[in-house]
Formats: sequence, structure tokens, C-alpha cells
Amino acid sequence: MTLLKCENVSLSYDGKAVLSDLSFSVSDGDYLCIVGENGAGKSTLMKGILGLLKPTGGSISYAGGLERKKIGYLPQQSDIQKDFPASCYEVVLSGALNKCGFLPFYTKEQKKLALSNMELLGICELKNKCYHELSGGQQQRVLLARALSACEKMIILDEPVAGLDPVVTRELYELIKRLNKELKISVIMVSHDIAGAVANATHILHLEHDNTFFGTVNEYIHSDFAKKFISSDRREKHNG
Repeated sequence: MTLLKCENVSLSYDGKAVLSDLSFSVSDGDYLCIVGENGAGKSTLMKGILGLLKPTGGSISYAGGLERKKIGYLPQQSDIQKDFPASCYEVVLSGALNKCGFLPFYTKEQKKLALSNMELLGICELKNKCYHELSGGQQQRVLLARALSACEKMIILDEPVAGLDPVVTRELYELIKRLNKELKISVIMVSHDIAGAVANATHILHLEHDNTFFGTVNEYIHSDFAKKFISSDRREKHNG
């Protein structure tokens, strides 16, 4: 069942055209990785899907019970976010803000869901700890639990493993894959890690300034378009 459909979408940022005539879809249970060079439009596309940017052409539509305000979102962390003076529980619970409507308080169900998501991600012992005192990997788990508190069918993750060491990166990838497989949550992830995308995703959207690929991981691996990017990514990891 299709949840998200982008048809001939064009997006601009600060008055400059960034994406043009882009089409792809995300179905129930998909794990889509969006890759590409800096400036190719990955973050701009995320803003369009979340309703923060209005398309200058084409359309972005939601179906299958998906609502834009109920898409969980894990953004790239800023220094301000890393120093956020709140407990981990408060951060996770804040993911339910969009569901509160005009009510000035969280419901019992929302509080229970926040604790359940913390348990799911193995961070219950961090409940009363201050968010800014955590390690980078712990902070990302808290933000992932926050995204789960907001979502019902889909989460969007913007560079969730950026700056993390290899061990923590692998653990976070495993967690995200588990959410996708066991909870049937559709995942859209922006990443610079092409090898990680190929190893974990079901579909790839590769954005370039003058070319675009969208298809299954298997189709991507065997495409002429992807070969140079996969090989160059492996060379960078080897040299690093």
C-alpha cells in the first residue's frame, strides 16, 4: 500500500531551484535511503515531505492512513539541541506534541507510549538523566524514541549516524532495521553512507544535480549509474 507519493515534484530554497520533476513513492514497510552529494537537494526534499516547504511544481500526497503531522522526524542535531536542558523522558514525550491538539497536557496513553518507546530502544535507565549529559549515541537513541512517539506509520531520519563511531553506528542501523521489520514502520533516511544504505535499505533514491535514480537496492547495485558511487564510497572508507 502506497503511503507517500511524489509526482513531478519541483522544490526551491531561498528562491533557488533545487529539485525538478522528481517522482518516487514509499509503500507500507519500505526502507528508503536518500543519498547523493551535498547540495543535491536531500534536506530540501525532507522539508517538502514534512510540509515545511511548498512544492513549486508537482505534488506530494499521503495515503494509506498516513498523515503529515504524524510522521516521526529525527533531524540533524545542532549544538543547541545537544545542550538541550531537559530530561530524556521529557525529550521523548515531546514527540507527542503534534497529537495534543489544543490540550495543554499529555494524556496517559502518550506518557505510556513514551515509556514504551524508551524500553524498546533500551534507554529506560536514562529516563531522568539530563539529555545534554549523554553520549552522542545515547542522544540519538533518545531522539529516535522521540520520533517514534510522534509517528504511526513512518519516520524520517536525517543523517542519524553522522559523527558516531563505527560500533554505535552499527547498533543504530540495527535498531532502525528492527523498527522497520518488526514494527512495520516505513523509514526514509537521508545518508552520505552509501555502503550502509545498500546494506540496510529496501529502496534507494540517489539525487544528483543532473541525474536521479529510484528503485530497489538490487536494481541500484546493478545500475551503471551507481557503480562509481559505490566503489568511490568504499575507497573513501578504506583510505579513512
